[in-house]
Amino acid sequence: MEYLENRTFDEIQVGDTDSLTRTLTEKDIQVFAIMSGDINPAHVDIEYAQSDMFHKIIGHGMWGGALISTVLGTQLPGPGTIYVGQTIRFKRPVGIGDTLTVKVTAIEKNPEKKRVIFSCEVLNQKDEVVMEGQAEVVAPTKKIRRPKAVLPEITLRRPYSLFNTYVVKAKKIGALKAGVIHPVHAKIIEAVHDAERAGLIIPVLIGKKERILHAAQEAEIDISNYEIINTEHSHAATSKAMALARSDEVGMLVRGGVSREELLHAMQKQDKGLLTDRYMSYASVMDVPTYPKALILTDPLINVDPNLDVKRGITQNAIDFAKAIGIEQPKVAILAGMDNVSPTMRSTVDAAGLCKMSERGQIKGGILDGPLTFDNVISAEVAKSKGIHSPVIGDADILVVPSVETGNILAEQLEYLAESRNAGLLLGGRVPVLMSRINDIHSSTVACALAILSMDYHQQELSWQELSKQESSKHV
Repeated sequence: MEYLENRTFDEIQVGDTDSLTRTLTEKDIQVFAIMSGDINPAHVDIEYAQSDMFHKIIGHGMWGGALISTVLGTQLPGPGTIYVGQTIRFKRPVGIGDTLTVKVTAIEKNPEKKRVIFSCEVLNQKDEVVMEGQAEVVAPTKKIRRPKAVLPEITLRRPYSLFNTYVVKAKKIGALKAGVIHPVHAKIIEAVHDAERAGLIIPVLIGKKERILHAAQEAEIDISNYEIINTEHSHAATSKAMALARSDEVGMLVRGGVSREELLHAMQKQDKGLLTDRYMSYASVMDVPTYPKALILTDPLINVDPNLDVKRGITQNAIDFAKAIGIEQPKVAILAGMDNVSPTMRSTVDAAGLCKMSERGQIKGGILDGPLTFDNVISAEVAKSKGIHSPVIGDADILVVPSVETGNILAEQLEYLAESRNAGLLLGGRVPVLMSRINDIHSSTVACALAILSMDYHQQELSWQELSKQESSKHV
């Protein structure tokens, strides 16, 4: 174990010196700004800093001052030192990547008060003086030797939500008419109101009017300008919502207060549901603070134990969805319990099959690889240590899980242990559907934005396909 040991007043001689060396990082600047509250744009705003006199982000001057304090408090004199005064002159700016050497030298002792004056000099990697001054301290009179404290690690997380981009894009496209099924709880009304105020949806509330009005009253929200379709019960509300979606009277559905099982059953009816030539699947967009970009996890909700063909549909839905939210060529990781194909583990065989389907054009628009375990997908370093090389590792956009069970566990682990925020949609039906329980109003609003982007993408695809058919018929 390493120790901190001081030098007492009697041990210190004029001319004694000590030093430390530190390199300024972007993280140092951010942590110092958070700790001090000093958010001067010269330190934290790259656009402003480039137009300023130094043309770059510079470190806080007192970061260097804190290093002087570090030497005095931990090295010379060390533990037991009491700071009395400090003068500093700042000679040069310190930028990210600059290496500072902080040197203190005892220049005067006062035996009566046990005080020592130190000259302080801070040099950069070019041996240029960036700071200089003097410090006066009360030196310790008793010998102290203590184990070095083990400090917690600091992890910085992005100060903005990745979801903001989706909301901005969706607003430019315009609001969708949204059928909200059985909205008989205050939380649902709050979420609908939030999305409506954001300009993302035009609500159509479907359910027993009396209960809807009571929920709005409980939420203290005025819904007098919302369209309400009165039905006797949740089953009738669900049936009406299906009819509205089938007749293109609404562009999306919100589960509201109806159970997931009831809604799924209604959507999968052959002539009255939302079935198309695509498989239905759920995609959850995850803003994980420790991952550099959004992750799409599929399918953690709908297909309990999908076979290979269903997984093909799930994967294609996710790729199309990724394109809809702005990912031009999504990188798709097919997750499994091991990295090699094993006939005893179906998920590995299916993963290999999906990759071959992609090679043959049965899955279009993405870069697929698998089977891959979760650690290899997230950490390129781990994957390379195992001899796995792939454009997907460390840079995946989509995670395709083997089953609902594994997907649900993974989603909840990321939410509760990694503090991810999630917003998702049911894909593959006539309209996108918000299926998840409304416990985060902001995430529900983001899901509405995702629905707009998804619908707009598919409408453009249909228009392009129709145009291609017309062009082909002309040549024939």
